[in-house]
Amino acid sequence: QVQLVESGGGLVQAGGSLRLSCAASGRTLNSYAMGWFRQAPGKERERVAAISRSGLGTYYADSVKGRFTFSRDNGKNTIYLQMNSLKPEDTAVYYCAAGPTTMSFNNWGQGTQVTVLL
Repeated sequence: QVQLVESGGGLVQAGGSLRLSCAASGRTLNSYAMGWFRQAPGKERERVAAISRSGLGTYYADSVKGRFTFSRDNGKNTIYLQMNSLKPEDTAVYYCAAGPTTMSFNNWGQGTQVTVLL
């Protein structure tokens, strides 16, 4: 089992940037496919970005392509989500997740709030 802790959320003006971090303990992250999800009030959880265990396969939701970048630092056992050109519709609680594939996740962090102001 891997434990995940997100950080880096906060308030930002539209057009601004934030970088979310997800630090892992218990297992090394390169044993897992990793993903970032978000859930806005009253909406279903949405997969935002994902990367395969090998690192060769990546996925971005259409709504964030060209604005968000997923990266991992195996030495720090941490993944990141760089979010640029933020929009009010990006407001949500963001979660990182680990699992066997980019479509299957069974370890979740507690979430970090991102609020984008007009």
